[in-house]
Amino acid sequence: MQLKIDSERARTFFAKDNREELDPQRRASWDVGDLMRKIIDRLVDTRATATDLDLIAEQLQSVADRLGRFKHGRRYLGYSEASTVAISEHSPPLGHADFSPMLGRANPLAPPMEFTIEGSVLCSTVTFGHAYEGPPGHVHGGIVAAAFDELLGATQAMSGAPGMTGRLVINYRAPTPLHEPLRFESTLDSVDGRKITASGRLYSDDVLCAEAEGLFITVDFAKLANMRDQRDGTDGGTN
Repeated sequence: MQLKIDSERARTFFAKDNREELDPQRRASWDVGDLMRKIIDRLVDTRATATDLDLIAEQLQSVADRLGRFKHGRRYLGYSEASTVAISEHSPPLGHADFSPMLGRANPLAPPMEFTIEGSVLCSTVTFGHAYEGPPGHVHGGIVAAAFDELLGATQAMSGAPGMTGRLVINYRAPTPLHEPLRFESTLDSVDGRKITASGRLYSDDVLCAEAEGLFITVDFAKLANMRDQRDGTDGGTN
């Protein structure tokens, strides 16, 4: 029996931020992330000559050196994985998912995915570019699995007793195309003590590309908070 997710909590955590209302630093981090995504996408599909690539490498080395001069360490207290939203007791803090490898606008590894809530179904729309290719012209199966893990993790997090992935099973039904809008859907299926199950589907137009079933185990999120504190240090960052 399909269960209801906490739709109001989902809307709070996965609402789309208005770029114009962001603070300047966060808006700039989005801009840099978008540009880096563009660079990655073009790099993996380029026919530039060795001379051109040598020049680009010099320019990128300059950027890397400039970034290396700044203080490093996470500057946020939120999460990078949707399954861990429970460590925030209230509304998500500033930049709560900006650095997620699947959702984060400031993370150039992210496609990025965007979540919406439709009744008891958590959905995501995403388009994968050249960098995510596996079979020619299609998305790497491991990337599909990572997207399902993020979506199902977000779904079970809305159960009220969220946990971490214990098992993820993917059934691939058809090749998943690159450069086309894709739709992921997921539902919360059961909560039995510490065990939470969720399932999902991936579509390209009306074609079912893959299905997923996930088992999540409720964890002590105080331990996860301690991991975050150890990562950030007492002042939230390290040199």
